[in-house]
Amino acid sequence: MPADPPPVAAPRDPGPIVGIDLGTTYSLVAVAHFPAGPAHAAPRVIPDAEGRALLPSVVRFDERSAPLVGWEARRAASDFPRTTISSAKRLMGRSRSDASPDLPFLSYEVVEGPNRTARVRLPWGRDVSPQEVSAHVLGVLRDRATAALGVPVRRAVITVPAYFDDAQRQATRDAARLAGLDAVRLVAEPTAAALAYGLGVRAGADRARERLVAVYDLGGGTFDVSLLRISPASDADAVDAFEVLATAGDTRLGGDDFDNQLVTLFMREMSERFGPGPGTDPAARFELPAESRRALSALAERVKIRLSAEESADVRLDLGAGRVYERRVTRAEFEALIAPLVERTLRCCERAARDARRAAEGQPPEAVVLVGGSTRVPLVRERVRAHFGVEPYTALDPDLVVALGAAVQGALLSGAARDALLLDVIPLSLGIETVGGAMAKLVMRNSTLPARAHEMFSTSVDGQTSVKINVLQGEREMAADCRSLGVFNLAGVPPMPAGIPQIRVEFLVDANGVLSVSAVEQRSGKVASVQIVPNHGLTRAEVERMEAESFAHAREDMTRHRIADLIANSRLDLHWIARQLSRARPELDPAYASDLDAGLERLGSLIARAESDWSSVDADAFHRAKEELDRASVRLHEVSIARSLRGHEPGSGPGAP
Repeated sequence: MPADPPPVAAPRDPGPIVGIDLGTTYSLVAVAHFPAGPAHAAPRVIPDAEGRALLPSVVRFDERSAPLVGWEARRAASDFPRTTISSAKRLMGRSRSDASPDLPFLSYEVVEGPNRTARVRLPWGRDVSPQEVSAHVLGVLRDRATAALGVPVRRAVITVPAYFDDAQRQATRDAARLAGLDAVRLVAEPTAAALAYGLGVRAGADRARERLVAVYDLGGGTFDVSLLRISPASDADAVDAFEVLATAGDTRLGGDDFDNQLVTLFMREMSERFGPGPGTDPAARFELPAESRRALSALAERVKIRLSAEESADVRLDLGAGRVYERRVTRAEFEALIAPLVERTLRCCERAARDARRAAEGQPPEAVVLVGGSTRVPLVRERVRAHFGVEPYTALDPDLVVALGAAVQGALLSGAARDALLLDVIPLSLGIETVGGAMAKLVMRNSTLPARAHEMFSTSVDGQTSVKINVLQGEREMAADCRSLGVFNLAGVPPMPAGIPQIRVEFLVDANGVLSVSAVEQRSGKVASVQIVPNHGLTRAEVERMEAESFAHAREDMTRHRIADLIANSRLDLHWIARQLSRARPELDPAYASDLDAGLERLGSLIARAESDWSSVDADAFHRAKEELDRASVRLHEVSIARSLRGHEPGSGPGAP
């Protein structure tokens, strides 16, 4: 008898998927799937050996030893200001110029690295990327989870601000890879918070009712707001659905900026008090060493926290040489400083509500979930309450809720839980540049992820064998007003007359919000594709411009886009009609040929004027001139086809190469 076959190795359990909130100020890790535990365990945050859930996102580098991460690095930050890196998240995926508004408040040096990306320069000449700093933080959280769960932790759901663009998301994935983690999913922070909130309402008496929820997420360095529809399961076998309807935000607005308002106030007063004398530029006559700047930032943070519980806080800073800065800061004074920043968050809330209004059928949110430590500031809670008209939901710890939601998503992805479906959205529209400089949008903002879209394009020049595809992100109608994410070429297109090649461009945005673009010329099968990984991210000003100006210039942009399309299409018409007219003129009635000549001249004149100054042309008149020439040329096309069929000019028809 044949020997028994050898045993088949059982598939190796890849282990749990933890949830990580990689924050600007603090980071933490949570889990909802426990090895050898219940299938539907409640998520919990994993503390360190001293019982602390939060890990400061601070790393101190040393030339001779391993970096220090977390509380120890934070405590000694004032003693080692140039080698202690905090708020690295605000540099992720950015250029140095993008980060320039933050530089006066940093005690360490930020330089321009490869591809204009921001790098931290250490005193001994080494440059460190923000991804490397974040990787050290992620590594500590990975080790903490491994020790608590008793199994190696290799996979994580990592949260990012909803308004992180492709560069910032890719930088987060790179940081995870450096830390030995597979970032199986990037989840928007407000969306993760909504998942955690959904757990709290499942057991309620009205759990069967659909609800609209706003998540207001104000962290240390970023702000996001998302409006979600939570649809409870209809029966025991179904799943709860968490559908993001709209999102808005600002990747350079958070608690750090509150601190910076106080730092600016203190610096101005110290400059006035300790400067060399009147008549000198205050900015030029007083400067703190790095150690004092770090101490001043820490002092501002303590004042902010104290003012959340008390009406005033005393400040005292010994500057040396007999100089002591002292003052009392009142809550009213602090609120006056930060009020414009809080109003900026509410403008984002208005944008998100406007985008969600159609999907929500005008229904206002019935709950507002507060996320992020900065939402503890009383003014923030007051303004959010007044804006939405509901009392904010505060039963969940704003510092923990994002990590808990990420852990829930990790359990869903690992198969340990199957009772929820998460539908996130893309924050900004994506498209390509077309002839005339227009922006052809393929994926609209607030489209549900993952998203796929395609559109057909062609060439604009006879014999064109290569097509440049400029991938854009933004809300305006012209490419110059949007941000280029990357450029690639579709080469090897067989030479054909303009307008004949059929180029299918496809966009695919995966569940992590990472964009891939492909293009194929369908007649020849030539293919080109690229995963878009831009070098740096969007500044706050660019995000505001992309969105606010898309509304302010909507009519103008649409008209300009329309004229750009008319120019491109009319040029093709002129090319084909003039070519056929020159060949078929002997067989045409002279009066008809003369009418075609006049139509060609009229349309050519409109093209020339539009190319010189698009605003000088009436788009409707331009469209009518094109349509009139198209209708008038029908008889010409019939004659040309008949000539081709009779064999007078074989291969000379409009479809011939």
